[in-house]
This record gives sequence, structure tokens and C-alpha cells, in this order.
Amino acid sequence: QVRLVESGGGLVQAGGSIRLSCAVSGVTFRLYTMGWFRRTPGKEREFVAGINNIGDSTYYRDSVKGRFTISRDNAWNMIYLQMNSLKPEDTAVYYCNALKHTYRNEAYYFDNWGQGTQVTVSS
Repeated sequence: QVRLVESGGGLVQAGGSIRLSCAVSGVTFRLYTMGWFRRTPGKEREFVAGINNIGDSTYYRDSVKGRFTISRDNAWNMIYLQMNSLKPEDTAVYYCNALKHTYRNEAYYFDNWGQGTQVTVSS
């Protein structure tokens, strides 16, 4: 069974940076397109970024383009989200999951989400 474990969140000032990590186990990681999602209270979960299985194609939602970078390490079954120039509106719990179709499509693969990692950006 897949296990998704997110880490790296914290409190950061606006304009600052933070790097999130997601450890994936229980599946053949290198075969899966992966993505980052986020959720804030009272809002729907948002698809933030996607990366294909070999890591050479990426997608970002417009609000994070130029500020966030998704990457992966297939040797260690990890994906990352480097978040720069953070804004208060980036405050959310961030989750990773595999993507069902392409790295541009938010349809996720696994119903058993991880616990997420909280990112709080202060103004």
C-alpha cells in the first residue's frame, strides 16, 4: 500500500523560502507522475504543481509560476517543492500524490493522502 509522507513546512515571512519534501513508499515510484496540492480552511484543494515520471516536464498553476519549483529524485523515491518569494496567500497544508493522467492534470491517484505539511507565511 502506498505511503505518502510530507515534511519541511513551517512559519516563514513573506518573501522568504521553504523547501517541502515528500517520501513515497509502497509503489514503484519511478513509474508515477507526481504532484503537489494544497488546501486552506474553507477552500477546495488546489493542484499546485506536477512533474512527469522522469522529471523532465513540469507544470505549475499560474499563481506560483516563477516562484515554485517541483523536482524529484527517483533513486530516493522523493519529490520536492522549492517555494521562493512566498506570499501570505500561499499559506496552506501541502500534500503530495501521484497523478492519474498527465503532469498537467489534477486527477490524483491515491485516496489515502498523507498528513500534509503546514506552511504559514506571515505578512
